[in-house]
Amino acid sequence: MPSVLKYKFDEFEADVRAAELRRNGTRLKLQMQPFQVLLALLERSQDVVTREELRQRLWPEDTFVDFDHGLNTAVAKLRDVLGDSASSPQYIETVAKRGYRFLVQAEVVSESPAALAAAPRSEPGLQPAQLSETLRPVASADHLPRASRRTSRTLFILAQVMYLIFYLSALFRLDNLQQSAYMAWRSAGQIVFVVYLVTALTGVVVRLYLITATAFDYHLLAQKYRVLFPALFVLDMIWALAPFLLADRIGLGLALGASAALIYTPFAQRVLMKMIERDDAD
Repeated sequence: MPSVLKYKFDEFEADVRAAELRRNGTRLKLQMQPFQVLLALLERSQDVVTREELRQRLWPEDTFVDFDHGLNTAVAKLRDVLGDSASSPQYIETVAKRGYRFLVQAEVVSESPAALAAAPRSEPGLQPAQLSETLRPVASADHLPRASRRTSRTLFILAQVMYLIFYLSALFRLDNLQQSAYMAWRSAGQIVFVVYLVTALTGVVVRLYLITATAFDYHLLAQKYRVLFPALFVLDMIWALAPFLLADRIGLGLALGASAALIYTPFAQRVLMKMIERDDAD
């Protein structure tokens, strides 16, 4: 029986062996689990694929995972890449209390029997039943710390709360902020004061967004954070120097130590976000 190489529908093409989804020839960024969901739906276009069937395909029996959340996240990411909507689906329809149905009949591109006979036997082609095992991420290659998803999200939110407290404290006593800026930076005091004022106002908005997006488990949070990270890094580096505004009260040594800790914090946040994103893909 010829093996499936690709599925084609509208301007999309799902390459089974490369585990890639392309649109008009351009590769789209799609994680493994959403891609596996897509393959499961394409294999049975216009039929209902139950949530239990998807669970068995994506997660082995001995895997302990929040299946409902994981599947919902995978489907949401797949819909986002396809430009689809749950309320008015063009491709993926939610069948209440059962599963999902792919609405478009996909064109199947198979390998010809002649090509199969000529293929080297040292590396046999993958059968559909083996595909999900091949696409499943390899845990041994993951060098991130192991922690529960709730722990990662909680620590990330606490980091945002810490920065939010910094900003609000500075805005609450602008007179003290201005005085500290002049004492620490002398002739550049007014510029420093304006920089901290503007970044505090901007930071309040950004941190509130990150707190609410993490609390509500927004499925595109990791992607949005990657876009925000360069600007956030600059913002965090500015506030990593804030302890020097208090050097006359806390001492230069403590100011140096606090500044060093704040310089590390953006990198810690990035690791936490990668851990959250990894758990989405597990």
